[in-house]
Amino acid sequence: MTSRTPPDDAHPYLRAASAGVRHHTRALASSDATPPRPADRLHLDVLHAHLTALHQLLDRLAETTCPPHPAAGRHLASAHTSLWQATSEVHAAFHLLPVNTDTVADAEASACHPERLPEGPPVLTICQRHLTAGHVIRRKTTPTDLRPHTTACVR
Repeated sequence: MTSRTPPDDAHPYLRAASAGVRHHTRALASSDATPPRPADRLHLDVLHAHLTALHQLLDRLAETTCPPHPAAGRHLASAHTSLWQATSEVHAAFHLLPVNTDTVADAEASACHPERLPEGPPVLTICQRHLTAGHVIRRKTTPTDLRPHTTACVR
């Protein structure tokens, strides 16, 4: 006889990921001593990886939830599409940020040396991840569902 996992221990990795995001958000909050820093490419790359992992999780949850609970499955599928739109916007923002070439080390790190990495230059990793996730979403949604919303900085 197996016992059920207590709710406190049901999904420790998801809770740890959420705690990491909350910690990072608090760390980026401005204080009187330090002004807020704008996003850089590294932050957006890591955030994009997090969003695509969530995208995969929502996809699987929607698939397994829909047959026994169609209404809940539709909501999860809708969240899946909305998350894809957010992921696309983060990917676009990544490419609009300048590459930091202030130092020789930064210039060397951002230089394209595909022979050094089996998956290609680091700047392409986000694109490869985005294309892979894009294939999944395009098989399951219509172009109308994927139409991007207007992007604007709202204050």
